[in-house]
Amino acid sequence: MKFIRYSLDNQVFQGILENDRITQISGDLLNIWNKTDVIYQLNEVKLLAPVLPKQIIGIGANYVAIEEERPIEPVQHPVFFFKPVSSVIGPTDNIVIPKQVDQVKFEAELAVVIGKEIKNLQAGDDVAPYIFGHTVANDVTAPDLFHSDGHWTIGKAFDTCTPLGPVIETDLDWRNVRIVASVDGVRKQDSPTGFMIVSIPEMIIYLSQVMTLNPGDILLTGSPVGAEMVGPGSAVDCSIKEVGTLHNKVIS
Repeated sequence: MKFIRYSLDNQVFQGILENDRITQISGDLLNIWNKTDVIYQLNEVKLLAPVLPKQIIGIGANYVAIEEERPIEPVQHPVFFFKPVSSVIGPTDNIVIPKQVDQVKFEAELAVVIGKEIKNLQAGDDVAPYIFGHTVANDVTAPDLFHSDGHWTIGKAFDTCTPLGPVIETDLDWRNVRIVASVDGVRKQDSPTGFMIVSIPEMIIYLSQVMTLNPGDILLTGSPVGAEMVGPGSAVDCSIKEVGTLHNKVIS
């Protein structure tokens, strides 16, 4: 099932997308919701980020270029970072480069939407019941704003640096999808999620032993090899076939 958020006449709604037909829903998307009799066509509305997350957690350097490069031993201390919810934009909104820098880096990613509270899972526990669905993210980054001591937050925190969407797909096998990104029509990233170093279950279990994950939280699962710097005028497409495409222009 594909869930969306959209705006129409300055109001925000939630819905289920089937082909190009939207059925509006009421209630809490992550808890109890109901279909309504209100129907729209996709071209009648503006798509927004499909969820307003409570927190956004990303993982760094989580892909290899080829399967043979995956480490044999599990990563003991993966690098995670937070992004502010104020950075979220929709699947067609503009990415605005901070005035302090000339270029930013796109990073296409598979994003996990948490559906139930998670705390203190143990190795081997099944994480599937806690996942509501998946969407596409672009973890836009301004490396020039990284601190010399390795602090990433500011470089990943500016407004518009987290495009999400276009839908939340609730029926997705994360192990068997490809992440693809293009800039101005030229393909830059194309990788299976099997090239992840730390798997999604491993991420969720590790984080749950440190912090409580809540419904609506977003987990960014890393970006494949090939991410590049882009500047004003670039158009970045981040795609997962089963979910859809983010199409965001970069402006100054």
